[in-house]
Amino acid sequence: MSKKINSFILILVALTISSCKKEVLPKPSSHLRLDYPEASYAQFESNCPFTFEMNNDAIIKGNTDCGFTITYPKMKATIYLTHKSVNGNINNLLRDAQKLTFEHVIKADDIVEQPYLNSQQRVFGMFYQVNGNAATNSQFYVTDSTKNFVTGSVYFYAKPNFDSIMPAASYIKNDMQRLMETLKWK
Repeated sequence: MSKKINSFILILVALTISSCKKEVLPKPSSHLRLDYPEASYAQFESNCPFTFEMNNDAIIKGNTDCGFTITYPKMKATIYLTHKSVNGNINNLLRDAQKLTFEHVIKADDIVEQPYLNSQQRVFGMFYQVNGNAATNSQFYVTDSTKNFVTGSVYFYAKPNFDSIMPAASYIKNDMQRLMETLKWK
């Protein structure tokens, strides 16, 4: 019986040695590459008291009270724009816009505020970049401080994981800044 065991072990060792002819190499580390087209912009006009430039690859839908959704189907993201009239309530509108942004402080690693001032066009506002795993990565508000107040925020249709959506978030952040900086009152 020991002869059978010795033969079995010998065959097993021979098979093991002969089956290891290829050297196994680990795969190099890699990163997901997401390329988005170069953004091109066009002026958006409507019956609302403002105009702005938006990305030609985005899809815009509006409603009767000058609120808009700008959708990026490839990135599974939407920018929500809201217009409100200023009727002596500018302080309340500013407080609400800032409160909306800072509600994300629980999940955010950092919130960067970038003031915006265009005295010639009477467009004043703030752009917020929310870093971390918050529900929104970019928000803004602009106003002429007498008649109009517009807010914008982007939301992704995915679990907030900033590392995964960073390329898309950066692309849309640039579009939001362009929208804010080209906004003009009628």
